[in-house]
Amino acid sequence: MNASLKKSFAAWSPDTLVLFWLGIWWLCNVVQAGFTQLANDEAYYHMFAERLAWGYFDHPPMTALLVWLGEHLFGGELGVRFFFTLLQPLYLWVLWRLIRPAEATHRDATLFVVIAASTLMLQLYGFIAVPDGPLLFTSALFLGAFRRFTGERRGAWLWMGVTMALMAYSKYHGALVVLFALAVTPRRLYLRPGLYLSGAVALLLLVPHLLWQYHHDWASFAYHLSGRNAVFRVSYVTDFLANMLVVFNPFFVPLYVQAWRKTKSRTPLERLLRLLPVGFIGFFLLSSLRGYVQPQWVIVASFGLVWLLFDYARRHPRTRRYAMRAGGVTLVLLVVVRLVMIFNPTDIRFEVFHNPESYGAIAREAAGRPVVFRHGYATAAKYAFYTGGEAYCQPNIRYRTHQWQFRDDDTRFTGREVLVECDPAADSLRDVRTITLANGRSFTWFVDRSFHPVRLVDISFSGLPARVAPGEELDLELRITNPYPYEIRVGEEHTELTMLWKQGRFRVEEFPTGECFTLPAATTLIRPLRFTVPASLAGERFEVGFALRRAGYTNWFNGNPVPTRVDGVNRQQ
Repeated sequence: MNASLKKSFAAWSPDTLVLFWLGIWWLCNVVQAGFTQLANDEAYYHMFAERLAWGYFDHPPMTALLVWLGEHLFGGELGVRFFFTLLQPLYLWVLWRLIRPAEATHRDATLFVVIAASTLMLQLYGFIAVPDGPLLFTSALFLGAFRRFTGERRGAWLWMGVTMALMAYSKYHGALVVLFALAVTPRRLYLRPGLYLSGAVALLLLVPHLLWQYHHDWASFAYHLSGRNAVFRVSYVTDFLANMLVVFNPFFVPLYVQAWRKTKSRTPLERLLRLLPVGFIGFFLLSSLRGYVQPQWVIVASFGLVWLLFDYARRHPRTRRYAMRAGGVTLVLLVVVRLVMIFNPTDIRFEVFHNPESYGAIAREAAGRPVVFRHGYATAAKYAFYTGGEAYCQPNIRYRTHQWQFRDDDTRFTGREVLVECDPAADSLRDVRTITLANGRSFTWFVDRSFHPVRLVDISFSGLPARVAPGEELDLELRITNPYPYEIRVGEEHTELTMLWKQGRFRVEEFPTGECFTLPAATTLIRPLRFTVPASLAGERFEVGFALRRAGYTNWFNGNPVPTRVDGVNRQQ
């Protein structure tokens, strides 16, 4: 029996062997997907899928579409993740076919699978429902199209245009893959119309998404280009570099460096694969100077690293033996981690554990009433997923805004009794209560007996110069539009008009105006306001706007902010 199995195994081609091991890997991912609770971002993207659209605040629509399709086949966590598990064997198969030696052997097939499976980044993003899986799949398709195009295959420009659009619909980081591909494209191809036609095809296919962005004030682009900016911190840089050492397997890092130095690129595709790790890591290292960089943003670099190590190790027996042994140790550790993610034997408090009981406790307190969460956009989504209850998340000027701003859930709660999550320090409110959840966190709330949101009130203003000085008196004219069918009393009932000066992601200076007036239903008021620029704002650039702030609630700008810079000296002296 064993001899027969060995004989059959030996008769397989290297391609069949790769498919076999990718199939085993896929089955493990399916089991993991079905028995591991959702991470925060997965619940958030599940919320996207409840209302399919051509775009979302944080990301393009591919992730939402895959979640939506999966939920039509399965329920629970498996439904959310199913199609993401399918993508991994597909893109690894495409990568294998792209880098496969002409004279590939069983040893090559095994080496490829071990290196890929030992790349920690690929393990995690093989089953969770996040945009990185679709990006890897569409990037692999683009690499195939790029090879055909640089090989001057007929009609390759059309397929390259399609794959560029697919990358853009998956995650905006796909633009970097295109830029790096252009950097290694042979000069002669810049004279061919096919290169420009491929761009035209991609742009044409992206029209629905661009229209969505236009109708939503280019929210995604504004967020990714400037909304993530923060004051420089050394820890952003050091954390990024430390993460790079971990997520690509610290056992392999010295080999990656050696392989990059010693491996020569023979084709445009290999030059691109060689550039991907340096390009992605270098780009996001620079990005860490202006804010925190999440390690998975460089995930496409995995393709280049897998190729480099595979190509080098297969030609150097000692390196191959080390890679196989280190890969084996890594896989054993990964099995342990995967089992912990399912069974949690040590009772770890993390986002993939204790979700049903934690959100179930909140649902019991809500007793059928909607819950308005304070700033946990993923927390609100998890509550809805695990309890089926109504939820909404308030945009928070001290954190960030998110997809919830494009939903009307809070408007639908108008006039109803709701639970409002609040700051535990909000002792000025009556009947503030706190419970401790199974996940180790606490939930503090009060009950609003008749919920009336003010989020959609629009406050535009004029009179703010592009540069101001400390101590300068600004004479502003506010245009305040109330779209709601009820009046809003400003200066009463815990509602006040506040001027906000926001710098970067985390610094917000709030200045109550002391204004008292009634904003009638469905009307617009024009009101003058005088404001003196405080000295504490000197020497910085701000986004300036107004908000109706209510005790116990969080808020964002009511209307669009206006940029200005505060000079370092008082011009009026």
